[in-house]
Amino acid sequence: MRTLYDKLWEEHHVSQLDSGESLIYIDRHYLHEVTSPQAFEGLIKKNLKPWRLNANIATPDHNVPTIRGDDFGFNQIQDDIAKIQVVELDKNCNKFGIKQFDIKSSKQGIVHVIGPELGYTLPGMTIVCGDSHTSTHGALGCLAMGIGTSEVEHVLATQCLKVSKLKNMRVKFEGNPSENVTSKDIVLYLIGRIGTAGGTGYAIEFSGSYIDSISVESRMTICNMAIEAGAKVGLVAPDATTINYVRKNSMLSDEMLEEAIKYWEKLQTDDNAIFDKEMVIDVSQIKPQVTWGTSPEMVVNFDENIPTASQSSSDEQKNIILARKYMGIESEKKLSDLIFDKVFIGSCTNSRIEDLREAAEIVKGKTIAENILEAIVVPGSGLVKEQAEQEGLDKVFKDAGFIWRDPGCSMCLGMNPDQLKPYERCASTSNRNFEGRQGYLGRTHLMSPLMAAYTAINGTVGEPS
Repeated sequence: MRTLYDKLWEEHHVSQLDSGESLIYIDRHYLHEVTSPQAFEGLIKKNLKPWRLNANIATPDHNVPTIRGDDFGFNQIQDDIAKIQVVELDKNCNKFGIKQFDIKSSKQGIVHVIGPELGYTLPGMTIVCGDSHTSTHGALGCLAMGIGTSEVEHVLATQCLKVSKLKNMRVKFEGNPSENVTSKDIVLYLIGRIGTAGGTGYAIEFSGSYIDSISVESRMTICNMAIEAGAKVGLVAPDATTINYVRKNSMLSDEMLEEAIKYWEKLQTDDNAIFDKEMVIDVSQIKPQVTWGTSPEMVVNFDENIPTASQSSSDEQKNIILARKYMGIESEKKLSDLIFDKVFIGSCTNSRIEDLREAAEIVKGKTIAENILEAIVVPGSGLVKEQAEQEGLDKVFKDAGFIWRDPGCSMCLGMNPDQLKPYERCASTSNRNFEGRQGYLGRTHLMSPLMAAYTAINGTVGEPS
């Protein structure tokens, strides 16, 4: 009896190495501008070419400014390193003939957003990218994982990856969530419960009645943040929801699609498959979640007291003291005692059309609070931006005082102009909140698009309404 991960591993296993590691075949390789330049340089020095051109898809996303306009050019990128990386990606894709959705393409966007929506991510694939949140694609029943720069070069040259097999972990989310509780809250709750090392060494399969009930986009949010739970891989078995999503986006012919579906339907974990670790979570007991500290595991219910050192174990006290100091939390007892400066809705975690619809519903007919210096909405791709504008979501946001941006990773990380100033406090829908993640001395609180939208309107954390 095999798990989904076991089946995907066995289907792609090439050989066992003397080191104990294995070579597995890679079906799809996504590239962006940050981790690819050195990899391409290595190919050139060794006089090598990509082994399978059509397996590679590229787009710039990390460094790109999100205020571009129709006549944007490379020279408008102010940071020299960022400019070099974007230019080099373009040069290398042209040199080797790799498909790229470049900075001017209407389909450019965050790599983990465009892959599924353009039909390049399909169930049953092995997928890698020089980005830890490649696990996002596991929502479609893929073995998807982030790799390092040297591995990017290796995959380009050989279409294989040297890797050790992971252990199997299953997290079953059962029940129906309360109002205003989203997949972002569910995965933050999990991280708070098991910690950022709880999934280390595992591929986590997410299942249960809650997973069965949610969209592929919501599943992507959960698989995306499996990384913050310490896992290398997060995945959901393909089902009718998956197949309907792929039908809508696939480039396969009708005949090929029907053949593929027969295979995808066999990828369910066998009934009696054994997992190395299992847990069950009742989602009906979960409230909207917000991080308070400098790690995703430092998370509480939105209306819960912020932990203090005196209330914590001796092992935790030092980290709590340091986190509270960095985050500027002194006498405050609850998150609602904190006054926010900025709001960011975007990132590979929460920048899809469903995320934007949820946030827009909260802000419709309202205006951002006076203390909010800036609230930005960054669609995850050109197609998401186009659809949102067709639905009038951009007008809803702009009427409320939000700034509507072009696609990119934006304020998820401090690698582009969208950064916090020192000591600014941000409600963010991204995935990481460590020190300086959104800018030097910036203070990041992770939350759902619903909660971020409410924070923009209310000026602090509260229950979305």
